Amino acid sequence: MRYDYIVVGAGSAGAVVAARLSENPDVHVLLLEAGGKGRHPNIQIPAAFAKQFTTGHDWNYRTEPEPHLFGREIYHPRGRMLGGCSGQNAMIYIRGNRSDYDAWADGGAKGWSYDEVLPYFTKAEANSRGGDRFHGADGPLHVEDPRSPNELSRTIVDAMTATGIPLNDDFNGAEQVGAGLYQVTQHRGRRWTTNDGYLMPARKRPNLTVWTGATVHRIQIDNGRAVGIVVEKDGRIRSVRADSEVVVSAGAFATPQLLMLSGIGPADHLREHGVDVLVDNANVGGHLMDHPMYMVNHETSAEGTLAGAEKPLQLANYLVRRRGLLTSNIGEAGAFFHTRSGDGAPDMQFIAAPGYFWNNGFDSHDNPAFAIGCSLVGSQSTGRVRLRSADPTDKAAVVFNYFADPADMEAMVTAVERAREVAASEPLAALVGKELHPGPVVGTRTDLETEIRRNVAHTYHPSCTARIGSESDGVVDSELRVHGVSGLRVADASVFPRIPHGNTHAPAVMVGEKAADLIKETR
Repeated sequence: MRYDYIVVGAGSAGAVVAARLSENPDVHVLLLEAGGKGRHPNIQIPAAFAKQFTTGHDWNYRTEPEPHLFGREIYHPRGRMLGGCSGQNAMIYIRGNRSDYDAWADGGAKGWSYDEVLPYFTKAEANSRGGDRFHGADGPLHVEDPRSPNELSRTIVDAMTATGIPLNDDFNGAEQVGAGLYQVTQHRGRRWTTNDGYLMPARKRPNLTVWTGATVHRIQIDNGRAVGIVVEKDGRIRSVRADSEVVVSAGAFATPQLLMLSGIGPADHLREHGVDVLVDNANVGGHLMDHPMYMVNHETSAEGTLAGAEKPLQLANYLVRRRGLLTSNIGEAGAFFHTRSGDGAPDMQFIAAPGYFWNNGFDSHDNPAFAIGCSLVGSQSTGRVRLRSADPTDKAAVVFNYFADPADMEAMVTAVERAREVAASEPLAALVGKELHPGPVVGTRTDLETEIRRNVAHTYHPSCTARIGSESDGVVDSELRVHGVSGLRVADASVFPRIPHGNTHAPAVMVGEKAADLIKETR
């Protein structure tokens, strides 16, 4: 029961780390995943992603009462399977803005500037358009144009450009600002996860061992060095030794929780729960960031919306040809734009669906509709993750503190007004019916603010809870080594110094790629 490397968590980053480390036949890698194998049809069929919510594929988090949202508890799904959230997201492939990574480097994250991380993005990518300066063509992660783009999505893009947003055919190229259809992590109409791209080809290697249904209780630390883990599998608790390193890739909630359960975190908080303090670091679980999102929904007279996605004809089209409405990632179209001056990167993202979307997809509507999500990718507010108890099977206590910064609310209200402007612009205006959310009675900015606090959700992008920084303001150094403990690294979205301006799956994969190289360099 000993390996060279133990990787905890098989999600967007952890699967990458394990697969890349196992490329060396002389090292033995153990990858631990608390969830299952990730092969259910609702994972593979793109349009079915919301059907996984609150099932066995989902960690099914709920936040603590959010202080700026009238005390609401916010549902927050997290993928519980090989591939993690790459098996449960909306498959939108966005890297963020060049200025995000340059700001990381300027803030002390040596080696993480845009020019330094771009090779890891391209290394991971197999773009259906081929390779160029900004894109890779031969990587494990398939990135493709929509298989069957909806005509209504194209019309929404046309309406966005009619409001003055420029057309953009590649949000991951030279310029992020603009409107267009999103590229997605799919292959020939099927979702493509890090399990598909990285783990499945690597599973034939005798030096890679993958355990599913394995809950890690704590990291074993001896004389300041991580030497293994304590894990529960098949009803048995056992110790497994890591001769080289332990890599934690459990995500922005579970990674800080595991560090704290292992004695690394805010000393007073750990003592409250009876955890022996090995490293006093108040930053563990702090600086939590996300992108709040409000959905603007309208009825429409357009034909072919996602309201018909579950009809037998569409299922047959998908099963036989991998085409049709079921290939939709729901959020097919969008835009990046500024709501305020002075920001280097666009602070707002539209994510538009040719169908109704409300309450994380749990609610339905009787008539055809479309949605424009306003995702605040320039959010400034921060929250935190804390232990609920010393029981490793208890979920962490999470509060995002959405809209703690008043500027975030100003930006969101402006974005909802812009979404209404899009709906009122041709060629979309001719297809628009009743406004469902916010609704015509919600008119003033004050009214919109109240409505947003009552019904805002998020873009499923928790980050930054074990961020790169110094010992005084971070959890890991620029090489992802945990401060105060040798032989221990973190590799997932929790290491982001600040959240990027866009969806977080692609940056998490990049972190996995870079982490594997950093580890190889020290062997």
